[in-house]
Amino acid sequence: MKLDKKRRLQSKTNYTKRLILLKGGNLRLVVRKTNKYLIVQIVGSKHAQDFVKYSVNTKELSKYGWSEDKKGSLKSLPAAYLGGLLLGKKAKGLKEKVILDSGLIPNTKGSRIYAVVKGVADAGINIKYGEGVIPSEERIAGENTNVKDIFEKVKKEIESK
Repeated sequence: MKLDKKRRLQSKTNYTKRLILLKGGNLRLVVRKTNKYLIVQIVGSKHAQDFVKYSVNTKELSKYGWSEDKKGSLKSLPAAYLGGLLLGKKAKGLKEKVILDSGLIPNTKGSRIYAVVKGVADAGINIKYGEGVIPSEERIAGENTNVKDIFEKVKKEIESK
């Protein structure tokens, strides 16, 4: 079995979507979900070979004051926004345009993927998005969750660096 067919059967790669993204020649904002964390990367490509320029795992939020007892919420909407903000701060000098590569994750209005996009955009990275798909400020700040007290503290810590 060919490698490309194998990865498609395993639901790991959508080659039609990947080809369109690669033809654009832009850097890609790649968001991947695991069982515990979100992995957010800015990825480039040369001759269909990907290379990671900047990377953040939401596990890193614990260095900025994310509470250990709230560790289970590191893939929540507020954590997604803060992960995007942290990635944007790491890629501060990036002048190139970035486009979203959500992979096989479905595009759902107000989802964690778009919280990451909002965080990256708030950090000053050039990325296009529609205002209608971004989660509300209340949801991003974790108003209805148990992390709202931590969110502001971690956000200030990230922005100060």
